[in-house]
Amino acid sequence: MTFLARFRLATFVLMLLAIAAAVPVFAQKLGPDGAPNPTASVTGQRELLQQEPRITGRVDIPDIKSSVLIQPAGRTWDYFHQVLLRWGGGVVILGTVALLAIAYLILGKLPISAGRSGRKVVRFEAFERFAHWLTAASFVILGLTGLNITFGKALLLPLVGPDLFAAISQIAKYVHNFTSFAFVAGLLLITVIFFKDNLLEKVDMDWLKQGGGFIKNRHAPAGRFNFGEKLVFWLSIAAGIAVSVSGFLLLFPFYGTDILGMQLAQVVHAVVAILFVALILGHIYIGTVGMEGAFEAMGTGEVDLNWAKEHHDQWIAKKLASETRPSATAAE
Repeated sequence: MTFLARFRLATFVLMLLAIAAAVPVFAQKLGPDGAPNPTASVTGQRELLQQEPRITGRVDIPDIKSSVLIQPAGRTWDYFHQVLLRWGGGVVILGTVALLAIAYLILGKLPISAGRSGRKVVRFEAFERFAHWLTAASFVILGLTGLNITFGKALLLPLVGPDLFAAISQIAKYVHNFTSFAFVAGLLLITVIFFKDNLLEKVDMDWLKQGGGFIKNRHAPAGRFNFGEKLVFWLSIAAGIAVSVSGFLLLFPFYGTDILGMQLAQVVHAVVAILFVALILGHIYIGTVGMEGAFEAMGTGEVDLNWAKEHHDQWIAKKLASETRPSATAAE
């Protein structure tokens, strides 16, 4: 056999070996139906994330963060928002409603023990009630539109369909954003107006020792606001500041923060908002169906004299004393 014939034979054998090696790879690129599988040679997502902490591309604009395609923290945030927050928020809100319903079934509406006296006393001035209702109304709007972000896809979307849900969510987003300014204004007003009356006093410790009047079945002493109301006030201020700061970080994204900061702001905003809703549900319950005469304080600004004596005895005593002092001086 000549050299040329041997060379041709060796080349032919190498070609056969190359084809035999390529057959399994080609077979892997075919789907079960024999059609080519375009993703067979693509590197898996998990493998990519194991190789690099984040996957980035190339961009021509100065915004470097827009080149980030995938980052593990995004997966964690998505799981929190889609699973943990939805289940946790549902348990907190529905659990609060259930507890309040049980309390109403057991205690009913707490009456004015001595009955109504027929005499009214001013508890809140017009501007004080304006500040309260500005904050309360904006909070309700923010709560409803905000809860749509967490529960809308699970509860509202199946009922109204994708087109109407998209329209509702878009409107809710704009309403939520602009109402936030009214809420912040109301929060500042009630902080300034009621700050002095919500400072702790000795009478608050007496109120606490008596369990707010529930333990010994008699009314505990209190000033203009009792310890429970002061607790709601300070928790509301703290929660209001937290949701306002985190909310404005979300409203004006990436001003002074990065992607991780935005995700942290969203977590704080969502968690505090859920707890805030639960707190205000309890506040609404006491101020409406939970206690006779309580709603009148913010509704008309006036309360029955017997109600004031039973729930805020030290406050009404000082108020009545200040009202009678000028007439007594004139009589002298």
